[in-house]
Amino acid sequence: MVNQGASLKEVADLLGHRSLDTTAIYAKLDLAALREVTLPWPEEVSR
Repeated sequence: MVNQGASLKEVADLLGHRSLDTTAIYAKLDLAALREVTLPWPEEVSR
């Protein structure tokens, strides 16, 4: 569900979890897909 765009909260509600931490244990994130949508870390600017 997370890989299809559902929020962790939506998954937690569906599974009946009270804590997002519990849901995070079960939700395996696709790290390769996350790398594709993340912005590069900004370089430190010299002063």
